[in-house]
Amino acid sequence: MLSDEQYMEIALQQAELAAEQGEVPVGAVLVLAGGQQFSAHNAPILNHDATAHAEIQVIRAACAAIGNYRLVGVQLFVTLEPCTMCAGAIIHARIARVVYGASEPKTGAVESLYQLLSDKRLNHQTELKGGVLADECSAQIKSFFKQRRK
Repeated sequence: MLSDEQYMEIALQQAELAAEQGEVPVGAVLVLAGGQQFSAHNAPILNHDATAHAEIQVIRAACAAIGNYRLVGVQLFVTLEPCTMCAGAIIHARIARVVYGASEPKTGAVESLYQLLSDKRLNHQTELKGGVLADECSAQIKSFFKQRRK
């Protein structure tokens, strides 16, 4: 098994692929209990699909590969704090652990704006770790938007 930082490096590479395609640079890596991993990046523009966030893309790939919508014992690494849509998918998939890089004060639904993944009223709570390679993740997004505003 790789370290949290090593998985986040893979997610950052995925985010770079998104940026190269004109997508907001968010990347994700999902690791099954047995070590098999899946990676994806944001693709709503390319796919003409508002739900094609990196987290949703990687959850769909893993679910299709294992033939089950439940991803018990799985870890998700993502460069940006998940939004409400992605947090909902994480809960429904029963993902055990989420590690993210940069916080998202405007739409973050894990710790910044909402705390969906730790809400005791829901039937599933997820272990959380934020701030892994936060500076690199944040710089990547800031650089992307700086370039777009030129």
